[in-house]
Amino acid sequence: MTVHVFIDGAAGTTGLEIRERLARRSDVALVTLADERRKDPAARAEALNDADAVILCLPDDAAREAVSLIRNDRTKVIDASTAHRTDPAWAYGFAELEPDSRQRLASATRISNPGCYPTGFLALVRPLVRAGLVPASWLFSVNATSGYSGGGKSMIAAFEDPADSQATDTAFRIYALGLGHKHVPEMRVHAGLDHGPIFMPAVARTYRGMLVEAPIHLHALPAAVSGSAIRDALQQAYEGSSLVHVNEAQPGLLTLEHCAGTDRLELFLFADEKSGQARLVAALDNLGKGASGAAVQNLNIAMGLEETAGLRL
Repeated sequence: MTVHVFIDGAAGTTGLEIRERLARRSDVALVTLADERRKDPAARAEALNDADAVILCLPDDAAREAVSLIRNDRTKVIDASTAHRTDPAWAYGFAELEPDSRQRLASATRISNPGCYPTGFLALVRPLVRAGLVPASWLFSVNATSGYSGGGKSMIAAFEDPADSQATDTAFRIYALGLGHKHVPEMRVHAGLDHGPIFMPAVARTYRGMLVEAPIHLHALPAAVSGSAIRDALQQAYEGSSLVHVNEAQPGLLTLEHCAGTDRLELFLFADEKSGQARLVAALDNLGKGASGAAVQNLNIAMGLEETAGLRL
């Protein structure tokens, strides 16, 4: 069986990485448009409808437009934009998040690819809320840092342009200071929280990689919760997963590039029972499990292919 896949937006950072993961596979054939036809509405509509699966690597409005051009009930859509991530009509494309996620993805025709920061946050928090260790009313904060490729072509150009001294001289910058980042609703909805977390993202001078941290004051929880109980909940949630791992070893130093170049998601727990404090940390590649790797994993599940085919373990 050969699956015909059209990547709409294949020239962007996410699209190029998806293409790399699919290009050498014998079970996938890429549907492509010549450069002069990429912006031709008729040519795009034809490609969207001819493909078995479409991966949208587009801004939100363009992604919605692409979906509207599909006139059949056969083509499966994986949308990497934020347009449909909280839409209940779309299956949320985090295969490991819920016990029935894979079944939903396997039968879905519309899949929303998760955001990179929400992937790390949800992997840490959702199992704890589901297990009742942390109440849905808990007020989380999220400290997170990404490589600059997460900002797309414009940010990559700024960081790599030797003529832009403001960019090239900056090692670390915080942003989203207006507290209205588009990832917050996604985090709240899929974690099952009553309130969105305080989200504190930053970008660092490294091309790829990501750390997402959710600290918890254990002694402030309504019921006594130990670090061991948190670890047990995480291990149970991801037992047998090929891509999500709960690390037993606790390194003294955890770098932004820990999972760079892979499609893995590694979780760490640092807990001090005496102080009642815990730091939950997720390491991933913002372009891997945080974007392109997740899209390929969702494609594999949706089309009945080997789940990790083409992925970087």
